[in-house]
Amino acid sequence: MNQLQLFLPCAAGVEELLAEEVHEITGLQGEDLRSHRGGVLVRSSWRDAMRLNLHSRLAQRVLIELSNTPYRNEQDLYEAASNIAWEIWFTPKQSFKIEVTAQHSPLTSLNFAALKVKDAVADRFRFKTGVRPDVNTQWPDVRIYLHLTTERATVYIDTSGDALFKRGWREDKGDAPLKETLAAAMIAASGWDGTTPLYDPCCGSGTIAIEAAQIACNIAPGSLRRFGFEKLLPFQPHVWSAIQEQAHAAEHEPQTQIFGSDVAFRMVDFSTRNAERAGVAGVVEFRGGDALQRMPPAESGVMLLNPPYGERIEVAGVAGRREAAQTEDGSGDFFPQLATHWKRNYAGWTAWMLTPDLKLPGKMRLKESRRVPMWNGPIECRLFKFDMVAGSARRTTDAAK
Repeated sequence: MNQLQLFLPCAAGVEELLAEEVHEITGLQGEDLRSHRGGVLVRSSWRDAMRLNLHSRLAQRVLIELSNTPYRNEQDLYEAASNIAWEIWFTPKQSFKIEVTAQHSPLTSLNFAALKVKDAVADRFRFKTGVRPDVNTQWPDVRIYLHLTTERATVYIDTSGDALFKRGWREDKGDAPLKETLAAAMIAASGWDGTTPLYDPCCGSGTIAIEAAQIACNIAPGSLRRFGFEKLLPFQPHVWSAIQEQAHAAEHEPQTQIFGSDVAFRMVDFSTRNAERAGVAGVVEFRGGDALQRMPPAESGVMLLNPPYGERIEVAGVAGRREAAQTEDGSGDFFPQLATHWKRNYAGWTAWMLTPDLKLPGKMRLKESRRVPMWNGPIECRLFKFDMVAGSARRTTDAAK
């Protein structure tokens, strides 16, 4: 188990950030750590697979590659899966599930491909032990992934269980919540290092602020949850306990304060409860307040937000709702007003905004200093950086004419 080929999938645009994170966690580099489309390839050990599950904020899963073969039809998939020694990973008393992803596969039915791999796994166990394991599509003990390209089939066994964005602390959430992995990617892309104040003025259920607070305290993102590898045969509880204890010992007091605010007091309550579960209630300060009226919580720092747009304009506050009716996309004058508010009151701050609206800087009448491509699921977004400088309300008004 010391020479495993791991694949860590991530959101598109996050690959290089994930590679840097994996290097920080494991020390790996060169041929042992390579960025790949949609994720990172890692050549490492079973112990590192457990550590990556515990510590990675950006990966969606940690998968172990078991087979990579050419294929032309479903029978080739059956043969490839039949040649994998499943018996060293789990027992026929455990349930399993097959999940298939594909890019330009010539096969007409991915469901039939999944069925053939399922049959191969079950048939091998029946041949080796006389017993076939059960399939459980909802709560399997073991998840097996098949990824198909035009000519090659790769089979993985999952070590994560639930997707890694499920940290275990966000029980309270609002509409269209930001995934924890994407919030962490925004923080990583901004270069925020936990030494300066961070503020999310449209915090929703607190995801960005809580992720930042855990980073500031060096709390492992997976410290509150269980993982799929705990049900696999190579798992050794004493090794895992030592990894957890090492992570806990590395936690420390933060060097700065984290802030969040939302116009909906219901969301402030959600954020507060989530922060308590995440172990950072004393690090994050959540308050109610309109994004167009809240004053800076510190002299300078970093603002990081997934701003309201379309239906989510409700979180902008009274001014945002009033102006929303004026435009087809529901944005109204909220963004220009927000930019004016920042120019008046947030000189010295840096703002990072994630949005699918690629024309947002123009609407805000601000010039971005950076734009980072990032995907929110299937939605193409940009993370815009704005360096705030002092500006008068009159100049802003004149520019609008």
